[in-house]
Amino acid sequence: MAEITAALVKELRERTGEGMMDCKKALTKAGGDIEKAIDDMRASGAIKAAKKAGNIAAEGAIGIKDDGKAAVIIEVNSQTDFLALQDDFKAFVAASVEKAFADKLTDAAPLIAAQESAREALVAKVGENVNIRRLVRVEGDVVGSYLHGNKIGVVVALKGGNVELAKDIAMHVAASNPEFLLPSEVSADAIEREKAVFMQLNEDKIKGKPAEIVEKMVAGRITKFLAEASLVEQAFVKNPEIKVGELAKKGGAEIVSFTYFKVGEGIEKPVDNFADEVAAQLAAASKQ
Repeated sequence: MAEITAALVKELRERTGEGMMDCKKALTKAGGDIEKAIDDMRASGAIKAAKKAGNIAAEGAIGIKDDGKAAVIIEVNSQTDFLALQDDFKAFVAASVEKAFADKLTDAAPLIAAQESAREALVAKVGENVNIRRLVRVEGDVVGSYLHGNKIGVVVALKGGNVELAKDIAMHVAASNPEFLLPSEVSADAIEREKAVFMQLNEDKIKGKPAEIVEKMVAGRITKFLAEASLVEQAFVKNPEIKVGELAKKGGAEIVSFTYFKVGEGIEKPVDNFADEVAAQLAAASKQ
């Protein structure tokens, strides 16, 4: 059994929106397995869904440079959102993404090395740490991008179609953050887990029903699950009457890939006194 740490309770609380004590109980019951705890909470009806791991906020900005055939997307982190909005930081991000694009870089390491002097000068000026975190280069027949403020960036590659179509699909990805491109990419384990959750959550509804009826109910849920998780099956945000895959096909294109960056995704940002808060509340509860 994994240790039920304050950080684990915090993560489950952030992903489910449930109370701290409920999260503590769910984790204890699940032996410290956060994914099992989420499945159990869904199966009991306590929650309908949970946020994907890696949504803990950190500060900084996303930068994108593209020319319709290639794109580079980078993330640069700062300690505060205030700095991320300042001209000096914006200039560093812009210079970094221009350098990455011009040099056709495919990894963050050479960009970090090339920009180290500029980074050190910026840190010395603003008194705050700054780091280039990650970089992806995308090339294709047609490449389009979308930047939502400075926090979310998406690059989409198409076979056929045009840049405007790629940008529209990138905007959709920014809004919906799909986990997969195609339903076929969803793992068998993920599907089985979804089936198990559905069966537990609807135990009373399916009790006594013929097997073929239950199979249809499960199939319906899995179809919905695949649509929610797969980009091509999602309803297009600008026109819910058409799926994204159909939109691409109508535009004479096939979606090859998408890259989604959100500032701070996967970075644990310290929260002052949270551990003390958790410990105090758990101690108080144990005395009741």
